Amino acid sequence: MSTAHHGMTRRTLLAGATAVAATAVAGAGTAHASDAQVPDLWREFTRTPFTHPQIPYVGRAGAARIRRLPLVADVRAYGAVADGVTDCAPAINRAIAAAARAGGGTVTIPPGTFRIDGLIQLGYDHVVLRGAGSGRTTLYATKNLTELIGPYGSRYGGTKSAWSWAGGLIWLAPKARWDSLVAAVRAQAWPFEGWTGNRRDEWEPLTPVAPARQGDRTVTVADASRLRPGRLVLLRVSDDGAHTLLQHMSGGGPGPAAYYWEDKTKLLSYVPYEWPVRVTAVRGRRVTLERPLPLDLRPEWNPQFTTHVGELTGSGVEGLTLEVMETPQSPHLLDKGYNGVVLQCAYDCWVDDVTVRNVDNGFGLVAASACTLRRTRVGGRGEHHPYFCREGSHDNLIEDFTIEERTVPAPAGTQLHGINVEGLSSYNVWSRGEMRMGTFDSHRGLPFANVRTDITVENNGRHGGDANAGPLFGARFTHWNVRVTNGRAGLMRLDGLAPYSATVGLNTVTDFDQTDVPDFTGDLHSRLELYGTWDAVRPRNLYEAQRALER
Repeated sequence: MSTAHHGMTRRTLLAGATAVAATAVAGAGTAHASDAQVPDLWREFTRTPFTHPQIPYVGRAGAARIRRLPLVADVRAYGAVADGVTDCAPAINRAIAAAARAGGGTVTIPPGTFRIDGLIQLGYDHVVLRGAGSGRTTLYATKNLTELIGPYGSRYGGTKSAWSWAGGLIWLAPKARWDSLVAAVRAQAWPFEGWTGNRRDEWEPLTPVAPARQGDRTVTVADASRLRPGRLVLLRVSDDGAHTLLQHMSGGGPGPAAYYWEDKTKLLSYVPYEWPVRVTAVRGRRVTLERPLPLDLRPEWNPQFTTHVGELTGSGVEGLTLEVMETPQSPHLLDKGYNGVVLQCAYDCWVDDVTVRNVDNGFGLVAASACTLRRTRVGGRGEHHPYFCREGSHDNLIEDFTIEERTVPAPAGTQLHGINVEGLSSYNVWSRGEMRMGTFDSHRGLPFANVRTDITVENNGRHGGDANAGPLFGARFTHWNVRVTNGRAGLMRLDGLAPYSATVGLNTVTDFDQTDVPDFTGDLHSRLELYGTWDAVRPRNLYEAQRALER
């Protein structure tokens, strides 16, 4: 496969890589700048950016652009009052519905504190809810999702509360999908949460897709009659009886081939792998996609484009703080649902300049793809998941994020994770982060091809995940330029844990507290470079450098 097929020649890539690395060294101006080094892995990557065995191509992660839509509604015109007494949730939701009837636009919330006794549901395309800034507009939430919707049990049984990993007091999801989820919860018919409905049966085939390679952007289909530029389709890839798809997601070879997959019931429930992508061109039976393929397509996996539940697209939340009334953090997996902002079945949506405080769970991506969380912050009394990324969420960007240190001691029986990823989620990026607590929470469920770059972390959280959810890591995880302030190795240094992965530019760390062993036997083919340094690797930020290659 030629890189020219993706609009980039090898010469362009190498020139861009040299410029990026040189600029980074020349402009470093921080500690260890004199020791700046370009690792062999970066030079290798620029030669094979879409098929590199250890580093994923994530240069197109995130929303295409954060838009500035015209002002169409002010929540005060619909009854919102910043008096601390009036429940403003109905007024805000009425303003959102009015913006939708107008064909989209921005709903503004002025400076002040607005009480909400209900949740805010943003379920319409091209509608933006915008405060005056996270330091000026506050929504003060008084109730949790258990009170507002009802108890939510796990579809896998037991006494766990699914509000421990689902739902938000600001919830971005297509209105019809949200209605169906709420109805299922109230009926205690615990749903699947993704792109094909509560029972994963709300889809129909569009066309089979011919064999193709990871990184291809143009594929051949059997029948392109129902495809058109701009349409969002679901690439659905099934597994075979030998679980060769799951092996492929793990890098292939003897280790994944010897792994026992059959009893990993939760992991197997995540298959087929579902990847939403927008079509950009159709020429006969040749179809070009917005993003390169995340994995190979083989006939035994029955790759096909299908329909899906309607997506939420072009919508966002900006410039506000969601402050939840302070209550004690609940015991682990019994969260009541004092949750922050969640994007679900959303594509090309965003959150910008938003802070959440005193939440059970902060920011969530649930079957969300191609979305951006920028300038987000989690603070207050401490939380279970500051960020969670699950249920097959792909190609998302979380940048300029902060997890503050908790303001009160953690109650007994609670647990802190960090920046979570699980459930076959792939090609997500966490960039330019400051984590004053938490960890890089790979939460089983075989997430693969995810990047954490340019992050400082006080590594004091713990990862989770049921044993029947399978491996912690698939292939092509990359940790690039990471500073661990307390020197704890767990989930930071990948060369002994993740198959076909890379750790580049990590300060010296040691094992203590939670210590894991690899899921796969034998040589993991995982790379370690510039270990024992911090801020010496150039380029400093792997995601930004990959984006620069396309300019």
